[in-house]
Amino acid sequence: MSRSPDFNFIYLASQSPRRAQLLEQLGIAHRLLLAAPHEDAEALEAVCPGESPTAYVQRVTALKLDAAVARLERMGLPEAPVLCADTTVALGRSIFGKPGDARDAARMLALLSGRTHRVMTAIALQVGRRRHAALNVSHVRFAAVSKARIAAYVATGEPVGKAGAYAIQGRAAAFIEHISGSHSGIMGLPMFETAELLRRAGFAT
Repeated sequence: MSRSPDFNFIYLASQSPRRAQLLEQLGIAHRLLLAAPHEDAEALEAVCPGESPTAYVQRVTALKLDAAVARLERMGLPEAPVLCADTTVALGRSIFGKPGDARDAARMLALLSGRTHRVMTAIALQVGRRRHAALNVSHVRFAAVSKARIAAYVATGEPVGKAGAYAIQGRAAAFIEHISGSHSGIMGLPMFETAELLRRAGFAT
């Protein structure tokens, strides 16, 4: 992927090391644009009553991008495209965000056991005043997982900070029978959709 004549890097407004790794895989130079301690980033992830998982993940991504663009302007940093993403897990209309504690993680995993759920990652890219957005939806089927295996997995600490209380690139891969969709999307940054948005910003693919 070659560079745009206007930009030689983008800002990634995410603390996720997986998203940074996936951008590197695309050959995109990036700089982190992270929330300051006084910014309540977690508040942006609150679910509105009756909100569908699709509407939720797209709304949260847009809010995160709004905050990142304001942060960029406030800090007086050089202009460049800003990329945000958010991932959520949904079982039917139930939204599985990041678990509050180990018990909550075990509860989520028990509900996902033996069933197929959706993993949705919304991405949004701000280029000047233009905004591009995309949504990736994948389906993941878990095998039946015993309480003992769930407890052992939760004890590793891996579910902390993970939507749906698991990471496909970690030990939970052993629970997954089938995937339909984007492996990178499940990780948190769908590479096909991301490349398409970057191309719209002037990055040639």
